[in-house]
Amino acid sequence: MKIKNMFITLASFLILGVFGCEDMVDSVVDNSIETPTSFVFESRFNAGESSVSYSGQVARNLLINDVKSEFKGGNGEKVLSLMANDDATATIATSAGTTTQTLYHDISTSHLNDRLTAVADYIIPGWEVNAGTLLGNWVTELGTLETDATTNADGLRLDQLAQKTLWGAVSYWQGTSKYMSKIPADDNTMADGTDPYTAMEHHWDESFGYFGAARDYNTGYIDDTDRKSDPYSDSNSDGEIDFKSEYNSGWAVTAAKRDIVEASTDYDFTKTIFDAYLEGRTLIVNQGSLDDIIVQRDIILHTWEKVVAAVTIHYINDVAADMAALYPADATAGPLSEASADLNNHWGEMRGYANGLLYNDFKLISDADLNTVLTTMGTAPVYPEVGEFAFYTYHGNLLATAKSILQQAYGFSDEHMANW
Repeated sequence: MKIKNMFITLASFLILGVFGCEDMVDSVVDNSIETPTSFVFESRFNAGESSVSYSGQVARNLLINDVKSEFKGGNGEKVLSLMANDDATATIATSAGTTTQTLYHDISTSHLNDRLTAVADYIIPGWEVNAGTLLGNWVTELGTLETDATTNADGLRLDQLAQKTLWGAVSYWQGTSKYMSKIPADDNTMADGTDPYTAMEHHWDESFGYFGAARDYNTGYIDDTDRKSDPYSDSNSDGEIDFKSEYNSGWAVTAAKRDIVEASTDYDFTKTIFDAYLEGRTLIVNQGSLDDIIVQRDIILHTWEKVVAAVTIHYINDVAADMAALYPADATAGPLSEASADLNNHWGEMRGYANGLLYNDFKLISDADLNTVLTTMGTAPVYPEVGEFAFYTYHGNLLATAKSILQQAYGFSDEHMANW
């Protein structure tokens, strides 16, 4: 009888255990989310609160955006102040109609100088100094130029060189080498201190902030021309543009520009990069596998690099066209000749953007090939006054060496190479 009672008791526990487990399974809630169309993510820890934050990145992008207009003769102190972001009353120069923020400090007190210190070990071939030293030298040169002049005696458009070098040394490096390198070791299980996000979420978002896209980059614009020419969209219809969420700047605009090309194959830099940011961030929220997250990270790293290469190729094409037209027009033209203005402008953009390729530690192009590209470009434009042979030798090297290396490194089509 006792044995029978023991079996009855054991059976009862087993039945309770089975039904109890089923109740537990039924009570498990699936908190995973679908990939959104906009870069909007709610905190896993504070219901109703956004987990996305990258104000410092927005401020730095705006500072770089506005450096160009201030980088001219007589403005050395003003440029230094802008790079330090040390004037609490400084107005954002970037125009976007009625904006939520009017001062840089309305967004963040973050500045550019410490970001340049962070890349002090990256030496720029030709000048053989780092970006911080080079920018400092160019600022000093502003004191030798006439008021409002932007071109020095060697034909360097200092405003173009400064801005484009900053896009690479600050935004591109921070968005790729710094923050994306942290992802494999980041915690993604708990809030980062009292913040509404994990360390992995935040580093991913900071990278996105440096790319410079509006939160509705895919859906808030008609096409790439719209993303480029009218880079702001009042997503919430409040009558104001919020620089932190409704404005495209820097690399996001550059990607759109390079997507506008006559070619049978569409690389679609804009959608490829933005989709990867969305998918990777969703995987992070859902605590997906690190391997899957890294796949999306690498899509961003390599496609962003291709944007840097594409814009460099675009300006190689412009420089080559300027040179081809310049010699027949004035075989004695020099750096400060009126006929050389377009060449000076495009050369500054070419070399400034090309410098950026140094700053992605995950880059596809080899160090040796990149060094060849940059040394082929040199540290100043070449003009007809040096003689026909030297002039056209340089012109030919840009096309046969620099441009060819970039095509081979990234596998770009002949159509793109010709039409960017």
